[in-house]
Amino acid sequence: MSNALYRNDRPGHFPRSWYADTTPIPPERRALRGQHRADVCIVGAGYTGLMAALELAEAGLSVIVLDAHRAGWGASGRNGGQVGSGFNQDQRWIAARIGKAPARALWDMTEEAKALLKSRLSAHAPEARFRPGVAHGAYSATEARDLRDEVDFLRRTYDYSEAEGLTRDAFQALVNAPQYQGGLIDRGAGHIHPLRYVLGLARAAERAGAQIFERSEVHHLDPGARVTVATGQGRVSAAFVILAGNGYLTNLGRKVAARTMPLNSFIAATEPLGDRATDVLREDIAVADSKFVVNYFRLSEDKRLLFGGRANYSVAFPRRIEPALRRRMERMFPQLAGVAIDYTWGGTLGITRHRLPLITRAAPNILSAGGYSGHGVALSGLAGRLMAEAVRGQAERFDIFAQLPTPAFPGGTLLRAPLLAAAMTWYGLRDRLGV
Repeated sequence: MSNALYRNDRPGHFPRSWYADTTPIPPERRALRGQHRADVCIVGAGYTGLMAALELAEAGLSVIVLDAHRAGWGASGRNGGQVGSGFNQDQRWIAARIGKAPARALWDMTEEAKALLKSRLSAHAPEARFRPGVAHGAYSATEARDLRDEVDFLRRTYDYSEAEGLTRDAFQALVNAPQYQGGLIDRGAGHIHPLRYVLGLARAAERAGAQIFERSEVHHLDPGARVTVATGQGRVSAAFVILAGNGYLTNLGRKVAARTMPLNSFIAATEPLGDRATDVLREDIAVADSKFVVNYFRLSEDKRLLFGGRANYSVAFPRRIEPALRRRMERMFPQLAGVAIDYTWGGTLGITRHRLPLITRAAPNILSAGGYSGHGVALSGLAGRLMAEAVRGQAERFDIFAQLPTPAFPGGTLLRAPLLAAAMTWYGLRDRLGV
């Protein structure tokens, strides 16, 4: 089956993961049946869609949210839990392409994204446990110097003082992985339990008046002054539609499909490490690095190492997820050789060519957001807020975000997967050779 919604998981069931096993899963909500009307219909019940639903319902609009599986079932409930600053792109690169003033406005909004997450988490999902600190590791002295230059740029240009450049020795004092040659630590970023957070957003949206229907895959949109949203057993007539399926959006967003690429990523959770945990990470921080196929990891509350990476470009997950993840983990942390791995799971995210979010109008009253490229935990909630503002007639900030350069992949949807496959094969070979 070529549809990422059904190729790798049981319909309507959360995949087995450390997240799912440490979270009370609510009863399944009813599916959409019959004819409905709403001010706004949202397709996708992850961070983006649920934040938009919460903001719109709090403003008094009628909102219906549709999900093909369960609220929080997709990437929002499976990801690495890292709440990053900015974008998955150097802020200097952005300023050089769109100008200093728009780049500053975008930076300020990414700071709002983190504040929004912390505020909503505190109010609706304190059990998601925000913990400050994300380190970025570099594999060469040149990369480490570039990260320190970025820290200096943020301090000088945006007065951002939460990040600090680290030498090799200073980085090793935080992350006991000899491959890293330095990096930075961002105390303004952090990490959370992502599934607990998204389920808290769903509860909050319903309390505010939004209706969430599960097991309700949308298979057709009929645009017009009012958009008709069709599922297998129901219809919604809405003044506005928000497409919030990201990597799981299938045939609904053809206008943006050539600019967003679905990509699978995978996580392994070790057995509890106990006192050995401090031989990996000296503090309760999250870490990411500069690999083309990024490594990302952190400790869980019960001292497991949650180690992510090993992306693939096909719809199907590998038959066995563990071996490749174990190789990457043990290469980075030889002290964990032979450690038991209790969980492995995967999910599908959306990336763009320049690793910047794609927020756009597919039609005058159909808004779309995705392509967060690994920075979605914070940015997706902000995207939901910006689309809620645009629905309410306040589109200035939405339009600023829409200026981010997100060109189509060469060859459009036909060639984007083969080109990415070639790049990943090349960089995967480099990783195996230790280059």
